[in-house]
Amino acid sequence: MPSTHPRFRPMPRRRALLLALLSGLAMQAAAQQGAAPAPEAAPPGQTASADATTLDAVIVTAQKRAERIQDVPIALSVFSAQSLDELKIEGGAELLRATPNVTFSKSNFASYNFSIRGVGTKALSVTTDPGVAVSFNSTPLIRNRLFEQEYFDVDRIEVLRGPQGTLYGRNATGGVVNMIPSLPSLDGLEANLKGEIGNYDSRRVAGMVNLPAGDTLAFRLAGAWTRRDGYDYNTVTRRDVNDRDLWSARGSALWTPNERVRASLVWEHFEEDDRRSRTGKQLCHRDPGPERVGATATDAPFYREYLSQACLPGSLYDEGAFGTPNGASLPQMLVAPGFVKLGWLPDFSDFVYALRGGVTAPIDPFGDVRQSRDLREIATTYDPRFKAENDVVQLNFDFDLGNGLSLVSQSAYSKDDYYSTQDYGRFASVPIFSDSGDAVDDEGNPAFALTPGGVYTDPQLGPSSGYLAVDLSRARSKQWSQELRLQSDFDGRFNFNVGANYLDFEIDEDYYVFNNIFSLLAQGFYNQDALRGIAGYPPMGCPQNLDPSLPFYLQCVYIDPNPIDRIDGQGHNYFRSRNIARTRSWAVFGEGYWQLSDTVKLTAGLRYTDDTKITTPVPSQLLLAPGLRGGGLVNSGYPALSDVRQSWGKFTGRLVLDWKPDLAFTDDTLVYASLARGYKAGGTNSPGIGADPEFLGFIARDTTFAPEYVNAFEIGTKNSFAGGKLQFNASAFYYDYRDYQVSQIVDRSAFNENFDATSYGLELELAWKPTERLRLDANLGWLKTRIADGERSIDVMDRTQGKPDWVVVRPWLQQASNCVAPKDYVERILAVAGDYNIAPTILNNFCSPRFFLGGDLLPGGFYESLLGFSYDPRTDGPNGGQGFYADLGGNELPNAPRLTFNLGAQYTFLLGEHWDLTLRGDYYRQSKSYARVYNTVNDRLRSWSNANFSLTLNRPQSDLSVQLYVKNAFDKTPITDAFVNSDDSGLTTNVFTLDPRIVGLSLRKGFY
Repeated sequence: MPSTHPRFRPMPRRRALLLALLSGLAMQAAAQQGAAPAPEAAPPGQTASADATTLDAVIVTAQKRAERIQDVPIALSVFSAQSLDELKIEGGAELLRATPNVTFSKSNFASYNFSIRGVGTKALSVTTDPGVAVSFNSTPLIRNRLFEQEYFDVDRIEVLRGPQGTLYGRNATGGVVNMIPSLPSLDGLEANLKGEIGNYDSRRVAGMVNLPAGDTLAFRLAGAWTRRDGYDYNTVTRRDVNDRDLWSARGSALWTPNERVRASLVWEHFEEDDRRSRTGKQLCHRDPGPERVGATATDAPFYREYLSQACLPGSLYDEGAFGTPNGASLPQMLVAPGFVKLGWLPDFSDFVYALRGGVTAPIDPFGDVRQSRDLREIATTYDPRFKAENDVVQLNFDFDLGNGLSLVSQSAYSKDDYYSTQDYGRFASVPIFSDSGDAVDDEGNPAFALTPGGVYTDPQLGPSSGYLAVDLSRARSKQWSQELRLQSDFDGRFNFNVGANYLDFEIDEDYYVFNNIFSLLAQGFYNQDALRGIAGYPPMGCPQNLDPSLPFYLQCVYIDPNPIDRIDGQGHNYFRSRNIARTRSWAVFGEGYWQLSDTVKLTAGLRYTDDTKITTPVPSQLLLAPGLRGGGLVNSGYPALSDVRQSWGKFTGRLVLDWKPDLAFTDDTLVYASLARGYKAGGTNSPGIGADPEFLGFIARDTTFAPEYVNAFEIGTKNSFAGGKLQFNASAFYYDYRDYQVSQIVDRSAFNENFDATSYGLELELAWKPTERLRLDANLGWLKTRIADGERSIDVMDRTQGKPDWVVVRPWLQQASNCVAPKDYVERILAVAGDYNIAPTILNNFCSPRFFLGGDLLPGGFYESLLGFSYDPRTDGPNGGQGFYADLGGNELPNAPRLTFNLGAQYTFLLGEHWDLTLRGDYYRQSKSYARVYNTVNDRLRSWSNANFSLTLNRPQSDLSVQLYVKNAFDKTPITDAFVNSDDSGLTTNVFTLDPRIVGLSLRKGFY
């Protein structure tokens, strides 16, 4: 029987027949004879030359003026619409295959990391700006879908490497990716249409029409639509996931009332609604917990669980990485078993009989099963959902003021909305709930039945017999920007480009985690209904505003009664991180260009940027309420703290000297050296937990993180040889980086740290056309990064740093992070308190000894006389009990492979007078790298490669082409990046990978 996995599902018969028919047409044409030459396509990043045997550089706007790429003293890769099609670069994620020292991967929370020369976006915060600026027609967009949508009707893509501290300026420490759409033309009516089919039931349609309306006005409409089945397969729901269903449309108008005025209006809309998954599989080296602590065994209930962190460090490629977490050690699972039978204070004996059902104790909901080693196969009861809408509107004016001066205005507005939900833990659960049945208390009254029939019904997630966790990420943002530039084009030796811009960006982003155990605990342990009934109050639920005269045990947790798609956002039975921020930025800038001689030019640029960021911190409130063990300040809602306002005013710029010597062995040579200063603003960390810090013993953390800076030195050369048949470009660089921003999850929030680093490297790019039919392309990037000596950070995966006298201990439920404790103290607890069956209760005191009123580990506390010691992690533990620092000095920056290269070859067969057939192949490879700054065994990402092939049958006279292609030909599934989740999630690791092997057949026709 054929497999149901999408990778092996056969193509529908009609599409298979069409594929065979078009393939046969291509083979038949290849068999024909003929020698009449046809115009040959241009090499990647270049336009066709009038002489088909030479290479001619494209015109670019990397310095916001039209120039030949070989004349621009910047490390720059450019891809025309034709070269994008030849290389099968269909979106921003695939630019790495043709650009040296570039890496890309999706990351957590619907984000991505496009990195150039080791500099990208490793910080997670709504106030974080991308290290590589992403621009739409030279306008930077903080939130965009340009790396998620597929390219259509593109004029070119420009990738500028290195800090762009003057013209592009704001926060472009790594570089710039500028997508320049095709705009209307007055040359005449033009249209094209392209259709494509492929495996995974893929269907694509794209097209455009250009319509002049007289001599001064033209319109252009373009669009694209893609639908395909999922690349991943869910073995539990037996459905494909990670599919795509998206479309984009762009409308533009061009008005040129006279030779001195040019105006354009562009509107682009993107929309997606599918089952796309933000993250890949979750890996885990299961941590069963220690069998002994010193000479004391840990075989009593909960002992090992309180000393397990669920997942241990280990290679992502070992067999052990495909285990499941020790789910019994998760904080919520440590509390849930048995609470409905034992109560939580002896004084509340009635509580024992008022609640029935719940979690059997103790139990691992994941059953210690093994996962499939197939990274495209998951097992969860919940399928993802992804929706996004994005609009960009841009209005451009270009005025020729005469006397060699022009004024350029660019106004832009964008808005972005997205909604994404998926399983939080990618592991199917075994049944964990007991049957509450028809239980009654001692007086014959019906008990509060939490789990009738062994099923718990969560208000957001619905009924389930097992553990279920789901997250939801949603955001709304909008941006407005304005730029004015005055440019010169004098005949003399001096020209300039000066301007000013303003940007206003607002975002409101929510991240939720729903867990049916959270709701169960809120409903039972935190007294949603049960204790209210016992105390003589009707079981009417928890009111929004409680009467302060009510007893403390009525200060209950509010449970949101609404399903996940209609939540009120006020519940404390789920985790919510709300992030509200606004960025206002203005800048003045200028560059001057001095032609010192016929061959030497000096470029000097300076920019002053003023950034202001205003953040409204909204602390999380999971299972918090006033009263005993509540730990919180409110029982419902998410009160905001005072705004955090940050401002920076910084100078950046560059100095470039370039030389165009007349050399006997080259046709054209440019040699340049540059110094550049880059800057990226700082921001605020996600807010922490909204509880009394003294009560729960939280460690105060920095609420903000610092800006980052880079001083860059670069030398390079661009050359043409052999009458234009060969182009060779090379650059070498050195970066001195200050305060590079990197995140990890601490206390359920993104905590950003700053690290100094240096990096240096080399880049080579080659395009060679030895004959009119053959073209060869190659690029190579070599990179060495190093974190500065003295830099350090606490690795949540290894808090003890191998020190044998310390052990990791689980926290109490309302806390979030593990802590470390002296080994001999833990052994004493297991040996002494074990006789009283209270060792687990004392163990979770180590992360917050003030938590249990009258029974803490502080001097004079209840347990001091029993155990013979007192302990306060804030003063007695390393870094407040968080653990020991890891030394980062000498480590590599994350996502910075030493070597990246691409080799490409293309040959065109001439088939008679009207047809040609082009065969192209490309091979890309990047060496090993690391996912985190710690460079440990679980951070290492192996080297990986990717091969792509295409066969294109073309009739230039008719603008007709048929293309058969295969991407990722060898169906590689490398891990391109990894992200470690929080302590209370078990320190699982989300991994990300490439798309599988894609086979497609397209037919394109142009009309004039």
